[in-house]
Amino acid sequence: MDQDFEKRLLRQQNGPPPISPILSPSSSPFANRHLPRSLPPSPSTLSPVKPERCGDRFIPSRAGARWHIDFNMISEKGFGRISNNKTNQQNQQNQQQAPQQSSQQQQQTQQTSTSQNRKNRDVNENGKDSLMYQCLLRNELLGSEIDRIKDSQSEDRRVTGSPCSEKKNLFKYSLRIKRVDCNESTSPYSLSPIGCKSQKLLRSPRKPMRKIPKVPFKVLDAPELQDDFYLNLVDWSSTNVLSVGLGACVYLWSACTSQVTRLCDLVSEGDTVTSVNWSDRGNLVAVGTHKGYVQVWDASAGKRIIQLEGHSARVGALAWNGDQLSSGSRDRTILQRDIRSYSAVAGNTADRKLAGHKQEVCGLKWSPDRQHLASGGNDNKLLVWNASTSSVFQQQAAQTYSDHLAAVKAIAWSPHQHGLLASGGGTADRCIRFWNTLTQQPLQCVDTGSQVCNLAWSKHASELVSTHGYSQNQILLWKYPSLTQVAKLTGHSYRVLYLATSPDGEAIVTGAGDETLRFWNVFSKTPSNKDSTSVLNLFTRIR
Repeated sequence: MDQDFEKRLLRQQNGPPPISPILSPSSSPFANRHLPRSLPPSPSTLSPVKPERCGDRFIPSRAGARWHIDFNMISEKGFGRISNNKTNQQNQQNQQQAPQQSSQQQQQTQQTSTSQNRKNRDVNENGKDSLMYQCLLRNELLGSEIDRIKDSQSEDRRVTGSPCSEKKNLFKYSLRIKRVDCNESTSPYSLSPIGCKSQKLLRSPRKPMRKIPKVPFKVLDAPELQDDFYLNLVDWSSTNVLSVGLGACVYLWSACTSQVTRLCDLVSEGDTVTSVNWSDRGNLVAVGTHKGYVQVWDASAGKRIIQLEGHSARVGALAWNGDQLSSGSRDRTILQRDIRSYSAVAGNTADRKLAGHKQEVCGLKWSPDRQHLASGGNDNKLLVWNASTSSVFQQQAAQTYSDHLAAVKAIAWSPHQHGLLASGGGTADRCIRFWNTLTQQPLQCVDTGSQVCNLAWSKHASELVSTHGYSQNQILLWKYPSLTQVAKLTGHSYRVLYLATSPDGEAIVTGAGDETLRFWNVFSKTPSNKDSTSVLNLFTRIR
């Protein structure tokens, strides 16, 4: 037989000759990128070896319900350390450079931070809808096995699932074998395109999204509604009747029947209405006038009961405490009188006189426990008076807060936390400040960017609504204590100077110099927090 033919025949039977170590793929620098390719060995010479199901190209396989793609070799912990180190270095550099910044630069940083917070809130609201979709994708593509989403009180959403150790490889795609949980009842004939964990995730209860209407549900015309920051011309009674001071008249509007009646007319007396306020029972209306009189009217009978004197200037603020009526005037004094001890026409005497303000008193509010009276004035002061003080004439308040830079008209006591007081400043201040009247310490402060005209707490949740004037004329809803802006309502073309809350605590009414009254559905209907059972809570214990 020819030797050349014999060599070719042996070569076909035994395969190619072995490759020298110098040219072997394992020693090549490109060995990690290219896998070795060889002809299948002869069954007679070598034992069969199963090739690894791994390559440089991913071909989807329909055999399994899930497949896993790993393409990241950077550990998350290491990356977190690097980022934390960088942020710490940046924070240290910023702290060193902070004393060198001017006041203008600080204002610019505050403005940018507020704008960034608004953008972050918008992103968070949009992320709530996409969170479920992201979890489904992670379940079906990456096998994360997420079965529920926790909603914490701080609104931080954490995805929970079964822990698994994953290999991190770079550009390496491998087929993951599906592991069936024996504890779950799975049917091989299920028509659902998603797995068991995803089905459980979709069936899990979700917190309903809160939608606050951006437009008012009712708008009423209010001709001759004065555009004066220091007046209080709108109030809502416990019997669901709205009182509005328009020029020299006071009108009553029933929210149940939408019937309008005129309570009083001061044209014959040459006087105008400067403030209105309902009693706690909702049967009496106190009316302050420009000449300094305080009139008490019976709403059901439509008759004037008492006319009180004592002020030498207009009465812009009124506040009831049971049968006691407090009035604040431009003459810088606050008079407290018990209407049960007065006849139809009373003199200039008063049960108690408070003279702590240096300019006009424009805000008065009693605390929920009826033990403290908060007053705000044009002297940028917020004063707190004790009801237990027996002195008839008092010049020094129990507490004085002077952090505001403008007139303090907006005052609101929290019905949820004992001793918590909120106040808002005028155009030069634009801030809402929170005070702990038990310890006499300031708590928090938020810059609203515009004049704060009114404040009101929700009766059901720890939320606060504020109305504003120059220069945005908006209505803002805040969540306390995070002070995150929940909603922003616009519609008034003038300063939103007047605010009142409905007796059920769900709706508010706002009035402005554009001579309109707008009704908004702002607050939630159901209470969010349970009643406190602490022995320190004065509202739940009998003394």
